[in-house]
Amino acid sequence: MVVIMKPKTSEEDIGKMISYIKDMGLDVMTNRGVDCTVLGLLGDTSKIDPDTLMLNKHVDRVMRIAEPFKKASRKFHPEPTIVKVGETEVGKEGDFTVIAGPCSVETEEQIIDVAESVKSSGAKLLRGGAFKPRTSPYSFQGLELKGLELLKAAREKTGLPIVTEIMSPALVERFVEDVDVIQVGARNMQNFDLLKELGKTRKPILLKRGLSATIEEWLMSAEYILAEGNPNVILCERGIRTFETYTRNTLDLSAVPAVKRLSHLPVIVDPSHSAGMSWMVEPLSLAAMVVGADGLIVEVHNCPEKAWCDGAQSLNEEQFKSMMDKMKAIGKHVEKNL
Repeated sequence: MVVIMKPKTSEEDIGKMISYIKDMGLDVMTNRGVDCTVLGLLGDTSKIDPDTLMLNKHVDRVMRIAEPFKKASRKFHPEPTIVKVGETEVGKEGDFTVIAGPCSVETEEQIIDVAESVKSSGAKLLRGGAFKPRTSPYSFQGLELKGLELLKAAREKTGLPIVTEIMSPALVERFVEDVDVIQVGARNMQNFDLLKELGKTRKPILLKRGLSATIEEWLMSAEYILAEGNPNVILCERGIRTFETYTRNTLDLSAVPAVKRLSHLPVIVDPSHSAGMSWMVEPLSLAAMVVGADGLIVEVHNCPEKAWCDGAQSLNEEQFKSMMDKMKAIGKHVEKNL
């Protein structure tokens, strides 16, 4: 249940309303917006009569929230959330944030070369896998902590904030210290112990949709992070598993406007993992911008044919620049700036 206070209600009167609600055995989440304050009621609200709450002269309206996710709901938090990463604001109206880099960090020369290239083409953040969750235990698993150090070297060289995937709650402290945006991969979307630990930080979290997760399950995973107190969550649609086998996954572009309607959290799209084929990345990226995504996370490699993993879905540096030029042109028509 959500209680929306009237504009210009004093802090004293808001405090009295909060005390009244808590006296009924409920917890209260407070969201102070530009025009009004919204109170989210947590607990068993089934016996609460909205008309009774409306007797308070400072209450504008009361709404029941049917969705199980409360803090992620746009009903509780009407204004879009903006996640700040350095000078970049992910989710800011009119902005389109592109995160780019290789699937895996391989060498210092490789990661710095790609970082410099994608920055010159307009990318605002650098992605790179240090810890790689793979389907086969015999596949390359990443350089791990060494890869993290190479990412830091690339950040030092280019100034680009770094995005990389975390695998274990045991690494949270290290990632908080070294990483600008902590990525939770599709396989860990429902690793609730990990999500809780990340929720205790204030680091931006990039939460990818699970391989077969519904939109509600995805938002409930975000709720785990939000419930622990971390508001800095970026959602990432990366394709889901369907009956289709031609592409690696099926990109659900309809999830972007759907989530935008349900939640205040920013949403970006991963066209690389969705398709699994580099020639599909550009059209899917352009489509993601048009349907309202807040950005992209794209795989770019300086020599995809020699990549240690996922070379087939990686753009080379020239392809990435060409795609960014087209996105800048389309952005003028859909009011998005790269």
